[in-house]
Amino acid sequence: MSLRIASYNLRKCKGSDGRRDPGRVVAVINALSADVVALQEVDLRLGARPAALPAALIAAETDYLPVPLTGTGPDSLGWHGQTVLVRRDLPVLGVKPLSLPGWEPRGALAVDLGSAAAPFRLIAAHLGLRRRDRRLQWADLRAALEAAPGGGAIIGDFNEWALSRGFEPLEGLAVHAPGRSFPARAPMAMLDRIVLGRGLTLTRAGVLDTALARQASDHLPIWGDIAGAFGPVSAPTNGRVATATPRPTAAR
Repeated sequence: MSLRIASYNLRKCKGSDGRRDPGRVVAVINALSADVVALQEVDLRLGARPAALPAALIAAETDYLPVPLTGTGPDSLGWHGQTVLVRRDLPVLGVKPLSLPGWEPRGALAVDLGSAAAPFRLIAAHLGLRRRDRRLQWADLRAALEAAPGGGAIIGDFNEWALSRGFEPLEGLAVHAPGRSFPARAPMAMLDRIVLGRGLTLTRAGVLDTALARQASDHLPIWGDIAGAFGPVSAPTNGRVATATPRPTAAR
């Protein structure tokens, strides 16, 4: 079976032009044609941390639903600023918020999807700014991935500028960089990546690099098509998600 996963750091819907525009963020999300989208920085940082990306807009303009969870604050959409959008016809079997170690508060979401007999676990993560913290966080994330009953992957903004250093706790797992995703206006760093669990294959991957994506946030979204022995993925139902496949940007 095949599943398209994606990741997008929204920067609280504040674009590279300084404007905060959730509508264009939603348009970029739809253009990914993904089954599951991990989002970072979906909430504002001040006060009660209200959602920067309104849940009502997601419901009205996409074929996705945020996974059920208790947000960081009463008006938040995410856990530590993160949420996962799942196509409406794809079953969500469970969601587990994870608190990650380190100097600054960080978290991740482990989402089990698809068939109970052969589930797929997606772990959405936004890692810390210090490499010493990220190494600790990777150890916890690997444990959560390998505890899954079926195959799985970790995806997100890993905040790692190096090409290979910093991923030592993942030895034996495949770390993929679909392409340069930061900063959006002139991409030079591969901060957004995918880690595959054993038994899974990345068949295609890329960065959605369009004029709108370069404006909507300071990150470009990444995507990957995953093949493995997990349960069936059904087709979209009402056609809001774009059917065109984004042209891949080769990993460097």
